[in-house]
Amino acid sequence: MATELSAEGVANNVAENAPTASEYIHHHLTHFQSSPQHAIIDFHVINLDTMFWSVAMGVIGLLVMWLAARKATSGVPGRFQSVVEILVELVEDQSKAIVHGNRTFIAPLALTVFIWVFLMNSMDFLPVDLFSSLFKWTGLTEVFPHLRVVPTADVNGTLGMALGVFALMIYYNIKIKGVGGFVHELFCAPFGKHPVLWIANFGFNIIEFVAKTFSLGMRLFGNMYAGELIFLLIALLGSTATWWGFGMHVFAGTIWAIFHILIVALQAFIFMMLTLVYIGQAHEGH
Repeated sequence: MATELSAEGVANNVAENAPTASEYIHHHLTHFQSSPQHAIIDFHVINLDTMFWSVAMGVIGLLVMWLAARKATSGVPGRFQSVVEILVELVEDQSKAIVHGNRTFIAPLALTVFIWVFLMNSMDFLPVDLFSSLFKWTGLTEVFPHLRVVPTADVNGTLGMALGVFALMIYYNIKIKGVGGFVHELFCAPFGKHPVLWIANFGFNIIEFVAKTFSLGMRLFGNMYAGELIFLLIALLGSTATWWGFGMHVFAGTIWAIFHILIVALQAFIFMMLTLVYIGQAHEGH
C-alpha cells in the first residue's frame, strides 16, 4: 500500500510540474538572447539563436554551391549536378526575364538568396523538442534555457534580409540613373514634374520603398512563424497520453510536414522573385 501511494504521489507530482499548453508554446517561442529583455523594443538585445542558425545555414549553402561547382563536369551529369543545373537554369531564366541589364552579380545573388532562405526554412522540419531534450540529457538546460532554430520565424531576421534588399534597391537606382536621376525621379514621378507635385511624388516614393521592404520581411516571417506554431500545437496532441491523441499527433504531423515542404520551397522562391522584381524595377525609370 505504501508503494502504491508513493507511486501515485510521484505521478501526481509529475503532472503538477508539467508545463501547461501556453507555457509549453511560450517556452518554445522564446529566443536565446544576449541579455534578458526588459522592454518590448530593446536594441541592446540580440537573438543569438537567430544569428547562429542564419550564419550556419549560410555557410552550408555556400558549401553546397562550392561542391556543385567543384564536381561539375562536361560529361553526363550525376543526380546532384542535375538538380543544381535545373535550379541554376530556373534562376537564370527568371533573372533574364525580370532584370534588363547586367546580371553578372544579380543572378548569383538570386540563387544565393533562394538556397539560403530554403535552408533556413527547412530547419522547421526538426522535431520541436529535439534540442530541449538534448540539453536536458546533457545537463545544458541552464546554459541554453531557450533555443529557436528557425531564423525566418524571427521578424528580426526576415526584416534584416529585407533591409539588405532595400540597400540593393537604392544602390542600383543610383548606379543605373545616377544621383541626379534618382533624386529627379523621387520628386518628379509618378505624378509629374510640376513643383506643386514634388512633395506628393516624394511621399509616394518613400511609402513605396518602405512598403516593399516591410512586406518582403513580414511575408516570410508570417508564414514561417505560423508554420512553427502549428508544429507546436501538433506536438501538444502527443502529450495527452491517450491513444487518439498520439494517433492524431502522428497523422496531423505527417500531413502538415508533407504540406510544409511546399511552404518552405514556395516562400524561398517568393523571396527570391521579389528580390529580383525590386532590383529589376530599379533598372527601369518611370
